[in-house]
Amino acid sequence: MKIFLGFLFVLVLDFEISSTDARPEASFPFSAISVPESSPAAPPIPSIPASMADFTSGTEIDITKHQHSSSRKVLIGLITVSSVMAIIIVSIICLWICHRKNIHKSGKIGTKKLDSLRGLPLSSFVSRTNGVFKTKIEKGSVVVMDYNVLESATNNFGESEILGVGGFGCVYKARLDDNLHVAVKRLDGISQDAIKEFQTEVDLLSKIHHPNIITLLGYCVNDETKLLVYELMHNGSLETQLHGPSSGSNLTWHCRMKIALDTARGLEYLHENCKPSVIHRDLKSSNILLDSSFNAKLSDFGLAIMDGAQNKNNIKLSGTLGYVAPEYLLDGKLTDKSDVYAFGVVLLELLLGRRPVEKLAESQCQSIVTWAMPQLTDRSKLPNIVDPVIRYTMDLKHLYQVAAVAVLCVQPEPSYRPLITDVLHSLIPLVPVELGGTLRLTQTRPSVSVDP
Repeated sequence: MKIFLGFLFVLVLDFEISSTDARPEASFPFSAISVPESSPAAPPIPSIPASMADFTSGTEIDITKHQHSSSRKVLIGLITVSSVMAIIIVSIICLWICHRKNIHKSGKIGTKKLDSLRGLPLSSFVSRTNGVFKTKIEKGSVVVMDYNVLESATNNFGESEILGVGGFGCVYKARLDDNLHVAVKRLDGISQDAIKEFQTEVDLLSKIHHPNIITLLGYCVNDETKLLVYELMHNGSLETQLHGPSSGSNLTWHCRMKIALDTARGLEYLHENCKPSVIHRDLKSSNILLDSSFNAKLSDFGLAIMDGAQNKNNIKLSGTLGYVAPEYLLDGKLTDKSDVYAFGVVLLELLLGRRPVEKLAESQCQSIVTWAMPQLTDRSKLPNIVDPVIRYTMDLKHLYQVAAVAVLCVQPEPSYRPLITDVLHSLIPLVPVELGGTLRLTQTRPSVSVDP
């Protein structure tokens, strides 16, 4: 509008100047000329011939017509320009009003949708079918939870509800409406790493849906506190089952092979089915969770990256000692084979019942890979290093095959490691059909001696 007024002012000013230039020079009045009294009488002014008078009159008429014509042209041009500018201004105002209405409308819809999610119980969005959680929300969206609801559900984040402790906070057991139990991970602090992991977790798990990957049910942001709500895995983590109070007594040979198969299926989905592919980057036994039927699911995607999203050779080194592939640890080179190496370490944990890194002395540690590698390829020694809980409970051929897969996965050279798809296909025949594999168990009847 200011531009238009300025333009209008310039036109009017130009019009006035043009009009002034077109006027004839004004003659001074005769009274302004003083005539001395002593001067002689002026001679009589000769009369103007009629022809000259006619010429002068015609000239004055033409000048007047020219003045009127110029004024009319300027006025018409001014009116035309003003009309065009007015039309443009009105059009711009109309477009701006429509744009504001659309923004306001979309904002109201978004706010209404967000308000409809806030404060509602999670059971409104989740149904349970035979113990399996199914979300009712759209694929790719995550429920925004109310902080007060989660605070109350975790008994004000009481110590008695703690399920585990992570790098940026604790995981709590929460009880929501309809006796629905979930796990709530609380992230405290405003460090850039914590914020980035929270965003990565929400972004990835809102798009990823697989039976062997943990389901993110909702999240909440309350000042500096950030909460992630997951389905509750009743048997905790594989680390707790293997190295906790039970020392692996709940995990039979076939159960361990099923856990390995489920983990491989989750990784295969990340590497082969996600577009772009996803590298977990922090696969370990504590991030493999087990439900009430010991079905395994991958969790904790805060360090995961999408292949091609950035230069993987220049990203910050992250992971857990004992599971990090040597090429990533030494040179910062990260590929999907880095996840395969970590899977091999988990497979050794299942096989041997040992931690990935064990202390030999106060200043000395030994990895499970370094300790086990010389014995894994020796069939005479292999049965003796197997976890005592499952020792002599499996077919030796299956034991040798699992050991061979583990050896390939933890090779120092990434190119020597198999793809996770190849690992998956090698494990399927070792898992009973009832547990998701293709192995058909045959019950052997005890021999009965008959006396003659």
